[in-house]
Amino acid sequence: MTTGLRHAFKEWAVICEALTQGRQALILRKSGIAEFGGEFRVEHGRFWLFPTYIHQQKAGIIPEAVPLLKQVEVARPAAGVVRLSHFVEVARVYHVRELDEVLNLSGFHHWSSETVRNRFAYRSPGLFVLPVRVHRAAAPVELPDTPYYAGCKSWVELERELPTDGATPVLGDAAFAGIQQSIENLLGHCS
Repeated sequence: MTTGLRHAFKEWAVICEALTQGRQALILRKSGIAEFGGEFRVEHGRFWLFPTYIHQQKAGIIPEAVPLLKQVEVARPAAGVVRLSHFVEVARVYHVRELDEVLNLSGFHHWSSETVRNRFAYRSPGLFVLPVRVHRAAAPVELPDTPYYAGCKSWVELERELPTDGATPVLGDAAFAGIQQSIENLLGHCS
């Protein structure tokens, strides 16, 4: 039986690269300007990573991630093309309402503390934290980058379902379980 996914989550390409290399296993999210109702919702438990290049910037990431930023800029697909190569499964959703708790996650992601602070404070205090298990597709897929995909929104529905058969996890079971447990130890009391 062939399985596939039709939904994708838009994120800075540099963060997608950190996720695909196993250097990061969580997503921090507030909302895009064009979110329905102005608020982020975890609409899907499994989804493709949809790399974006518009808002990412060197000042928005930690210094150790700068080589990843350069790497994604060099490997960027041609104009008018979206390349999808990894999908994720959400292990848990935390809604964190205390800035210090989000800042305590600094070793688990590549955003700068300023970016985290700005996202946390946007509109109303709080951030969603999603530990995710990243999977490498058997082969990357390139799609036309249509106007429908544009805009500051988290979720897009792809033109077709993309197969996930033959995918492999980026992190092994023990490594991912360890990260997940560490995050649970820090945020387990958050809803």
